[in-house]
Amino acid sequence: MVRTLIIDDEALARRRIRHLLEQRLDVHILGECKNGQEAISAIETEEPDLIFLDIQMKDMTGFEVLESINADIFPLVIFVTAYDQYAIKAFDIFAFDYLLKPFKEERFALSVDKAVANLQKRSVSDLAHSDQIKSLLTYLSDQQSPATSPAFSNTIPIKGSGKISFVEIMDIVHIEASGYYIEIHTADKKYLLRESLANMSDRLDDQFFLRIHRSTIVNLQYLEEIQNKSASEVEVVLKTGRTFRVSKSYKDVLFERLGI
Repeated sequence: MVRTLIIDDEALARRRIRHLLEQRLDVHILGECKNGQEAISAIETEEPDLIFLDIQMKDMTGFEVLESINADIFPLVIFVTAYDQYAIKAFDIFAFDYLLKPFKEERFALSVDKAVANLQKRSVSDLAHSDQIKSLLTYLSDQQSPATSPAFSNTIPIKGSGKISFVEIMDIVHIEASGYYIEIHTADKKYLLRESLANMSDRLDDQFFLRIHRSTIVNLQYLEEIQNKSASEVEVVLKTGRTFRVSKSYKDVLFERLGI
């Protein structure tokens, strides 16, 4: 039996999750928590196998609950949330399951089935799961919404085949649009990320990064020289040897930034 805690500050949400879980024979409900403080105490006392964790509660977030747990091994987590683009992006990056309110019964059943299957082989992956949660919490503490904070992330997580690479922001030389993706170039590597150039621009500190074309962002620290190809055409040469055309609409912005 999978020992489970339901954590949500909305009574209706807790009731629905309980109702759906009570229809299963492979789950035992340990109890419900209506706030973060209750959740921390219950998790440390009951040591559940699985928790349904609401992200936004009145006293603290679900992430703050996880950060506050005094445990080396974390329970398996199914996050429950209303739409939050930053949290959902993080879940996708780190391969966490989540339920987006309002969720359908079929989607709920799939999440529980997956959790039960994972718990059956849990003994060999306890530490890996705990490390996964710690990585998620580290990423979320570093990654802040540009709409609410002037702070910028120091790294960009990029999911590849079987691994997640963390690219240091200041190691990025330039970024190019490539269809539905962007190519992130460092001095010696190239990474592919499914992201729009506009969204990526919002995540970068404009003290160092500047968009010079609808398809190009450059790190001004890697600027080698500017070449005037004609009265209206300008190109930038980076220290890596790459050359990019500056579109007319961005030319004045570039010159203003450089004090030219």
